[in-house]
Amino acid sequence: MKSYLFKLGKNAQKASNKIIKSKIKDKVLKDYCNLISKNQSKIIFENKKDLKKAREKKLKENIIKRLLIDKEKIFQIINSIKTIIEFKDPVNQTLEKWKRPNGLRIEKKTISIGVIAVIYESRPNVTSDVASLCFKSGNPVILKGGSEAFFSNKILTNLFRRSLKKNNVNENYVQFINYKNRKIVNLLLTKMINYIDVIIPRGGKGLVKKVQNLSKIPVIGHLEGICHTYIDSKATLSMAKKITLNAKLRNTAICGATETILIHQNILKKFCDPVLSNLQDKGCKIIGDNKIRRFYKGKIKTAKISDWSKEYLSSTISVKSVKNIDDAIDHINKYGTMHTDAIITKSIGSAKKFLRKVKSSITMHNTSTQFADGGEFGFGGEIGISTNTLPPRGPVGLNQLVSYKYQVSSNGKIRK
Repeated sequence: MKSYLFKLGKNAQKASNKIIKSKIKDKVLKDYCNLISKNQSKIIFENKKDLKKAREKKLKENIIKRLLIDKEKIFQIINSIKTIIEFKDPVNQTLEKWKRPNGLRIEKKTISIGVIAVIYESRPNVTSDVASLCFKSGNPVILKGGSEAFFSNKILTNLFRRSLKKNNVNENYVQFINYKNRKIVNLLLTKMINYIDVIIPRGGKGLVKKVQNLSKIPVIGHLEGICHTYIDSKATLSMAKKITLNAKLRNTAICGATETILIHQNILKKFCDPVLSNLQDKGCKIIGDNKIRRFYKGKIKTAKISDWSKEYLSSTISVKSVKNIDDAIDHINKYGTMHTDAIITKSIGSAKKFLRKVKSSITMHNTSTQFADGGEFGFGGEIGISTNTLPPRGPVGLNQLVSYKYQVSSNGKIRK
């Protein structure tokens, strides 16, 4: 397995040596769309193999739902690629340029990162999204999809490689790891430092934690999405009800779902019952501190300190009262995971303070945290969300998959 991985790494490095023109990149992606469209029945056939195995293994229904590829899903996959085609090539763009008094001319230019390995679970559309984003940003990619989507991932990769070959581009810009053995992930993380520049995990907490703990290669990603919605004293009740309901229950399984609601103590009497009953009526379990329990008339479980650090990923939410906006910000910076946090308020001053002082990669004002998504940001697709302190942060789309370099020129200048 080690020699197999080394071969993939060498292939990827060789592919990265040739600069590909923007027109060719877009032509490859257009042809990829056409191949997906023409091979819909084959893709669905391969996907049925995965679905059959998933049901035989009695995988959870939510996993099977993520695995499914039908005509509607294929339409979404193609649309996502078409959006990426429309974007400007992010490589070799001038970010800044200036001239020094000594005559040096300096330009800050975007460059590709290098070879990227992506380890992901369940969703086969990640294969097409990641391959398209990495290719357009000039980064060869090695894909390690979950075994539950093996056949679906393989055919989507093979179609991309066919498009590359058709356009006389090295097929190894996109490579798929054919081994299902989980040991391959350990080798990828610990033995490929000479071949891979960045590892990106996309999946559950277990996968991401393993990657972060084992990897000797830099990692872009997030471990958990403990997201907060803070209802300020200057909030509007109707907006607070609408946003918290969507932020929690639109899709409880995504990393951008709100897991904790913070409520300013001055509005508990007016807001507690309508906001929390609105959630409970839709099947949400409420866990609250003593002040929240005093004001909420519905069924509520007493919160423990450990509840402020939980990512439920289900119809459960923890609720805490806070003294003021500073108390809310302190709580978020202590218990949050630098993913996505929101404030609901009419006060522009409070909103600006919250957006500036909360340390998360995404901060929001009067907005559902469920918008924490590359597609919603207009990125066409995303390779994942990054909560790293260093960039890239937030949704990692096309323009986040580049680094930069400084190019310096002069008329024979030497330093005294």
